[in-house]
Amino acid sequence: MEWDPALTALNWTVPSSGPGPFVLLGVPGLATLHAWLSVPMLVLYMAALTGNILLLGLVAADQALRSPMYQLLGLLAAADLVLATSTVPKALAVLWGLSGEISFGACLAQLFVAHVAFIVESSVLLAMAVDRYVAICQPLRYAALLTQRVVGTVAVAAVTRGACVMAPPVALLQRLPYCGRRALPHTYCEHMGVARLACGDTRPNIWYGLATTLLSPVLDLGLIGTSYALILRAVCRLPSHGARRKALGTCVAHASVIILFYTPALFSFLTHRFGQHTVPGHVHILLANLYVVVPPALNPVVYGVRTRQITQRLQHLLRLCWTGAMRNVGPGGANPQE
Repeated sequence: MEWDPALTALNWTVPSSGPGPFVLLGVPGLATLHAWLSVPMLVLYMAALTGNILLLGLVAADQALRSPMYQLLGLLAAADLVLATSTVPKALAVLWGLSGEISFGACLAQLFVAHVAFIVESSVLLAMAVDRYVAICQPLRYAALLTQRVVGTVAVAAVTRGACVMAPPVALLQRLPYCGRRALPHTYCEHMGVARLACGDTRPNIWYGLATTLLSPVLDLGLIGTSYALILRAVCRLPSHGARRKALGTCVAHASVIILFYTPALFSFLTHRFGQHTVPGHVHILLANLYVVVPPALNPVVYGVRTRQITQRLQHLLRLCWTGAMRNVGPGGANPQE
């Protein structure tokens, strides 16, 4: 049976004895705008790659950025890169009309990696909140409590947590029967989006997905809120206005990243489970794309602007690059070696 491009409606089905390949349809109802929608996604993805790779390079190469705070920032950049790279290239291929087809195994791998990266990022943001709490509320114990070994433990625990949380839903998806339904109204594979293509009982997927939402990002967000409440209480007890302002200033970048990361992600997760009949499908898909590309693109900018040490190191690196380039260019713009 040859594939007919006209068969891209949501109810497109083909006879099949096994799962896949699926067809990603992009943003439902906005097919004529796919090329335009790809432009901001491509720009944000390139910004995410550039910013996070540069940030990782600075943290890895500069001895002055080896403190736990900057190492956690490096972990955040790595998680951002994985989250964006596991989803955006395929989403761009779908929006450009190059390839909407994805095998069942590749679909499961994509959703597993993307969700694990999301959980890792949430875990790192929680660790960064604890870092700010110790730095402000227990400054004399900071060096003893937060060491490079602790940061390494956080990295291993975050990845292990993500893998353990996401292994069961992947196993549940593999056990479901798929009765020929192949059209997935999305730009990348998502747990509940794939589950809804099955013709079996998806209640375990629904309830497990809700439990993971409550026990990973929602739990992390609650603990982050608790740490900030303790920070605010400690800051209010500081004697001078300048000291209070300086202490809160160290938290501004982290708080901004939290808002950027959790707002579209939680809205997307909860809409998938409770808002199908109240939130338009294209709104949900657009928000799902936002949370995999906007935080990775903006996190390096936020920390670069709000963190003085990173700004200084970046300026120093740019000056070195500029000086090196000028040395290789002779008078009139010609290379003296030519």
